Amino acid sequence: MMRAVTLLVVCLAPATAWVIPTFPRTASRASSRLQMSMSTSTGNMHGENSCFLPLQQMDQDFYAPRIVQIAGSYPGLTAEDVGAVTSEPAPEPGQWTYDFSDPEGPQMGTVAIEGSSVVYGCDEPIVIIAEHFSIGVELPSEITDPVDLVVLVDRARTSFKERKFLVIDVPGEGVTIGAYPAKKDMPDNAIILGQVEMVQIPWLPSMVSTKTGFMEADEYF
Repeated sequence: MMRAVTLLVVCLAPATAWVIPTFPRTASRASSRLQMSMSTSTGNMHGENSCFLPLQQMDQDFYAPRIVQIAGSYPGLTAEDVGAVTSEPAPEPGQWTYDFSDPEGPQMGTVAIEGSSVVYGCDEPIVIIAEHFSIGVELPSEITDPVDLVVLVDRARTSFKERKFLVIDVPGEGVTIGAYPAKKDMPDNAIILGQVEMVQIPWLPSMVSTKTGFMEADEYF
């Protein structure tokens, strides 16, 4: 009986990994669902007749990948582009979430960001696809064409922080990404739209892989 009830909870739960059911679980309802499951299913369930599902239990410290909407490409981004995308709450450690695009709303690109404490800590994450030249990231000299980098930005962090890379809207210029030693060094009337929390660089064939066990030596560029 418990197996049938548990299966129903998983199918009807909202988009989260672990949800306490809100509907009343009566004995008669559970019994009817169990009978329906037994009458319509011809195969074995998990644990029956030596049949086992390939289960994976999330660890309590596991950070699931986070799906983040893409605001656009940089340079050429506007403040409206940055504000147009939506941000969903991060899944709790040990859990995960999923999402379905809204067919009635604007169609935004998304990208999966590997789970970590940094990604989990973003309150309003968005992604900007930036050419590596535009933000000063150096890659091997063999790479002459622009390489798209995934820039994770937290729109909830709109306060100035010295030497932190900020996404700002400059009147007459548009959106720029940069870091400043002091607030007085920022352009006049600039509005902080968010703070860069992480930049992902893709692996390219011209990057020689070295696995020494030391972070300094394992960098590809």
